[in-house]
Amino acid sequence: MGFLNRKDVLFIGLLAALIFVVLPLALEPFRLNLVGKYLTYGFVALGLVLCWGDAGILSLGQGVFFGLGGYCMAMYLKLEASTPEATKIQSTPGIPDFMDWNQITELPLFWRPFHSLALTLIAIPLVPALLALVVGFAMFKRRVGGTYFAIITQAIAAILTILIIGQQGYTGGVNGITDLRTLNGWDIRTDHARTVLYFINGGLLIGCLLLGQYVRRSKLGRILVAMRDKEDRVRFSGYAVADFKIFVFCFAAALAGIGGAMFTLQVGFMSPSFVGIVPSIDMVIFCAVGGRTSLLGTVYGALAVNWARTTLSEAFPELWLLALGSLFILVVVAFPDGLAGTYRKYFDPALDRLLPWLRRRPSVHSPAVLPAEPIAPAE
Repeated sequence: MGFLNRKDVLFIGLLAALIFVVLPLALEPFRLNLVGKYLTYGFVALGLVLCWGDAGILSLGQGVFFGLGGYCMAMYLKLEASTPEATKIQSTPGIPDFMDWNQITELPLFWRPFHSLALTLIAIPLVPALLALVVGFAMFKRRVGGTYFAIITQAIAAILTILIIGQQGYTGGVNGITDLRTLNGWDIRTDHARTVLYFINGGLLIGCLLLGQYVRRSKLGRILVAMRDKEDRVRFSGYAVADFKIFVFCFAAALAGIGGAMFTLQVGFMSPSFVGIVPSIDMVIFCAVGGRTSLLGTVYGALAVNWARTTLSEAFPELWLLALGSLFILVVVAFPDGLAGTYRKYFDPALDRLLPWLRRRPSVHSPAVLPAEPIAPAE
């Protein structure tokens, strides 16, 4: 793989070993399923590295795309669980239970494509990407960016949450879509099934990481970094800056949609609590803690933050939010470039001395999968 150097291969291999060997051997099925849930947030964080770290586009609404992917998968699973035989006690058999409770007598038109697994798999990345295309076209063509774009994406997250809760008969409302049982006839509720889904989840995450690294090492990746640092210069050089921004925003949305679908499979439901402002900001925190210029760092950031949240909530049920907030403040103050920046500053030079054959050759390519230099503020 020409877009990976030796050090990239080593560290991606270590991440793969952690996901596929160490954690499955060390954890019981319940804890392993929790880690699988944490990994689904890694998809969103990977997209944020490209969108925020490389292109300088801060989106505070990635939960929207995560939720859309999750709802696409949940709709398919719910329809599979809502056969006429399984719902014969309802007033209208063959439709999801929450529709029957809300006196809907026919399956809505937009639900019908989700009878097909193939169409569902297409919709999972496509629906979030199409929404991102609409938003990106409306914003970037008008040169809306920076803080204004971040606020707009946050507003979209709030609007979609209100819409999902308000349309209870079509979306399940505040409870979301629950009681998901089988995927194409395969029971996803057993420990064995969740372990298999964990490995699928990890494989997809490594694949998306490699795809993201390919984008960063291509000419497109170099243009994204140039836009972040000197957008006007790139525009005056003849590049359509808005089109590049739209692409990377759509790409990040598609990655988030895949993460949302895997989240639904891992936990067995999807609700608006994973769509709104708070989860969207959490996703930015995952990226910031890991290091917004490092694909590997941001995956570790998602794992570290969620592990800390789970551990603190179990150990200090009344104080865990305070403890978690203090931890975030400590990380921002002590490690402003995240875990990846800390690694680069303190450990990377020692590793180069210890294993000189891993040293990266000088390159004009965009930032590597490993931690990059601190980002200069965009003008």
